[in-house]
Amino acid sequence: MSKFPYLRQDFAASIVVFLVALPLCVGVAVASGVPAELGLVTGIVGGIITGLMRGSSLQVSGPAAGLTVLVFEAVAEFGLPALGVIVLAAGLLQLAMGALKLGRWFRAISVSVVEGMLAGIGLVIIAGQLYAAAGLRAPASGIDKILGLPVAAVDAFGSTEALASLAVGAGTIAVMVGWKKLPKKARTVPGALAAVILATVLTPAFGLPVATVEVNGLIDSIRLPGAAAFGDMATPAVIGTILAFALIASAESLFSAAAVDRLHDGPRTQYDKELMAQGAGNAVCGALGALPMTAVIVRSSANVAAGARTKASRVLHGVWLLLFAALLPWALALIPLPALAGILVHAGWKLIPFREVVSLWRAHRGEALILVVTAVAIVAVNMFEGVLIGLALSVIKTAWETSHVKLEVIDKGAGPIQAYLSGNATFLRLPKILDSLEALPQDRPVELDLSGLHHLDHACRTALETWAERHSTAGTEPVKVTEPAKATVRGSTTGPTTATEPERVTSTEPV
Repeated sequence: MSKFPYLRQDFAASIVVFLVALPLCVGVAVASGVPAELGLVTGIVGGIITGLMRGSSLQVSGPAAGLTVLVFEAVAEFGLPALGVIVLAAGLLQLAMGALKLGRWFRAISVSVVEGMLAGIGLVIIAGQLYAAAGLRAPASGIDKILGLPVAAVDAFGSTEALASLAVGAGTIAVMVGWKKLPKKARTVPGALAAVILATVLTPAFGLPVATVEVNGLIDSIRLPGAAAFGDMATPAVIGTILAFALIASAESLFSAAAVDRLHDGPRTQYDKELMAQGAGNAVCGALGALPMTAVIVRSSANVAAGARTKASRVLHGVWLLLFAALLPWALALIPLPALAGILVHAGWKLIPFREVVSLWRAHRGEALILVVTAVAIVAVNMFEGVLIGLALSVIKTAWETSHVKLEVIDKGAGPIQAYLSGNATFLRLPKILDSLEALPQDRPVELDLSGLHHLDHACRTALETWAERHSTAGTEPVKVTEPAKATVRGSTTGPTTATEPERVTSTEPV
């Protein structure tokens, strides 16, 4: 039996993934404000280094549109030399998280937060790349990008050069959208690559005044982090950026792994090992001063659809990227910038989960609200703080939902009033619990049954003890309490009470 039984399938798939990855690597780099060659470096490392490691066998890593905004902000604030240090530190942090077996915990992140993050990123990418498509300079913040679009549109329609650039960008998007409707044989070449090739051929043919990619050379673009860049690592802003890189890249990679696992019947992803593979790749990218990487669902799904069976396909795609960067670097200088902007606008649009928002709104409006707020926060503030806002809302919503408690008051007309608490009694519901108990007649004995509680936190226990003491002082008999556990309520007589069939239910109220 051959040592590589699936080499033919993996070889064919690697060509497809290479053709998909090439324009995306270049486009993400240009949109991130770094030399185009650095996008290729990250794609090469993602294919060869991460591709060889254990974790997920079929998903493909490289520079991702999802980190474009964060990289652009980091380069603008700290400079290109600091980017390598930030990516290196983020990679080491991912390695540590993988070694501590924290990879599986990323699956616990609310899907609404992740989709909100992608939606916010998509909106910022679209807004920023519309400026690039017109050959205009985009504002720095996400909100300024969006608010400035009307003025930019007026400026663009008053300039022949801007209109020509917009035409190339719009044509690129049109080709990518229409490419899916062609026969399957015609779609052997990926739509993004076909659009870039057409733009590259037609732009000089029609003499359009359009800017093209600036080429620095692969070796000249690689910048090893210097001592000065390491000296700035202790600042809070850099530490926050490192955390953002590590957490967002890890979450995006592991969510991608879950999605890719649903596309094939091969071995399942080992999440902790995949996190370490991503960390190793980012550490190498950082050492080379390149872009950060994540697993990318577009390339991964193309890899599976092309018939890949083993990790050899993703490793070979990295080899093809390396050969292209080494042998054909001059080809990058022919690519029109608005064509790459069109590719990124299309990618940004696909990041916005329109269908998920609609379905969430119908079934889980709270989750839909978290998604929208996370996206708006990313646009209005920045990536890191927007994600933190989304996570905080998700935790608050979960705490609120898990603190449901039901109070049932039964009055037989004579004898003690029976009050039954069931569910989870936490401080979040304490005001309503106390309002209901304090409304009971002060001159009647009360039996408080807590045996239906799944959880009773310290704040609720203390408040119930205080209420029982006050009611016992004012009432005719001490409050009788049936405990959820062996602990006793101070100032009360404990022990289960025997209740007959209730004659009258005065209130049954969720609090």
